[in-house]
Amino acid sequence: MTPQELVVRMLPPFGGWLALAALALPGGSPLRGAAVVLFLAAGPGAALVRVCAPAFAARPAQGPVERRDPDFARHSDLLERWMLTLLLSIVAVMLVATVLIATHTFSAQRVLLTLTLLTTLAAFCPPLRASPPARTTPRTPKGSAQ
Repeated sequence: MTPQELVVRMLPPFGGWLALAALALPGGSPLRGAAVVLFLAAGPGAALVRVCAPAFAARPAQGPVERRDPDFARHSDLLERWMLTLLLSIVAVMLVATVLIATHTFSAQRVLLTLTLLTTLAAFCPPLRASPPARTTPRTPKGSAQ
């Protein structure tokens, strides 16, 4: 792993720890709000998308028949990753908050701490391997006479 890859891999957890440190700022501080909102909107999702990135890259986007944009696949894949990052982050926040509410231990600090720990754990996970492409030739059942 190169130093650049390590830095990119550790950005989401660093954002979480930075958001936790920002909680020490006064309650109405715009810096505190920005750090927390940016992490909650992108941190957990970015770590999860990084884990799944090889599986996404195995099957690039299929463009329309007439190609007006030569970079359609690259732009489509980038948009897909951004949307997955945002939506997975929102899902993670909702799940953690729901679990904490159900256990009667909900607080904003606990949600942020739990998500930061989960993001840090996801940053240390190895990327998933892509599954092999589907076979194009049909298989004949065993014992058939073809």
